[in-house]
Amino acid sequence: MSLPVQPAEPPRPRPTIVTVAGWLLLGVGILQLISMVVGLSQLGTIADVYETAYRGTDQEDAARTGAVGGTVVASVLGGVLGIAYIVLTIFNNRGKNPARITTWVLAGIGACCGVVGLIGSALGGSFGMPSGDDLPDPDEVQRQLEDALPSWYNPVLLTLGVIGLLALLAVIILLALPPANEFFRKPQPAWQPPVYPQAGAYPQPSGSYPPPAAPPAPAPPAPPASGGQPPAGQPPAGGQSEGGQPPAGPPAPGGPPA
Repeated sequence: MSLPVQPAEPPRPRPTIVTVAGWLLLGVGILQLISMVVGLSQLGTIADVYETAYRGTDQEDAARTGAVGGTVVASVLGGVLGIAYIVLTIFNNRGKNPARITTWVLAGIGACCGVVGLIGSALGGSFGMPSGDDLPDPDEVQRQLEDALPSWYNPVLLTLGVIGLLALLAVIILLALPPANEFFRKPQPAWQPPVYPQAGAYPQPSGSYPPPAAPPAPAPPAPPASGGQPPAGQPPAGGQSEGGQPPAGPPAPGGPPA
C-alpha cells in the first residue's frame, strides 16, 4: 500500500541581521587563525630574549618557559576559538538554535579574553614575569623584546585583537534581535488531515481456490402413515393383494393347486 507523501516545508528566509552576524563571526574566526600564526612565528625570538635577559639567575628556565608557554597557550586557544567560530557560522545560517546559544557562550569568552589581552598589552608584555634584586628589570626586558621583534608584530596583533573584539560584540547583539529570534525558533508542524487508504490500495491475493463442496443429497421420504397407499412395487398392508384377494401362497399338501 502506498500513501501520498506530504510536501516538504519550504525553507525559511534568513534575516539580513543573521547573515551579517554570520559574516562577522566567520571573519573573527579567520582573524583568530591569523593571530595564532603571527604569535607562533616569533617563538624563537621571544625565547632568546628571555634566556639572555635572565641568564645566570635562578629564574632563567622559569622566565624562558613562562614567556614561551604563555605565547603558545594564548595562540593555540585563539586558533581553537577561530575554528569553532567558523563551524558555528555554518549552523547559525541554517537556523540551529543550539548553535546560536553556543555562539553566545564562546563569543563571550572570546570577548573577555580580548579585553584581558588588550589590557595586558597596555600594561606591558612583561606583566607577571619574575622580578627581584638579582633579576633584571621587567621593563628593560620588555624593551629588549620590542627591539628584537619585527616592527609589525605588536601593531598587527593589537589591530586584530581590536577588530575581533568589536565583531564579537556585534555578533552577540545581532543574534539577540527579534528577527533572529523568529528565525531560530523551531517551526511548529502544520496540521495535516488524516489520509485514509483508497479502495483497491491493498493488494489482492493471487492463486486458485478449490470449488465449493456440493450440498448433501436429500434424505429419503418417510413411509406413509396407516391407511395410505404403499409405494409402487410393494404389497398392500394386511396381507391382501390388489383387488381385495389374498395373495397366492404355496398349495396345501395333498390338495389341488390353487
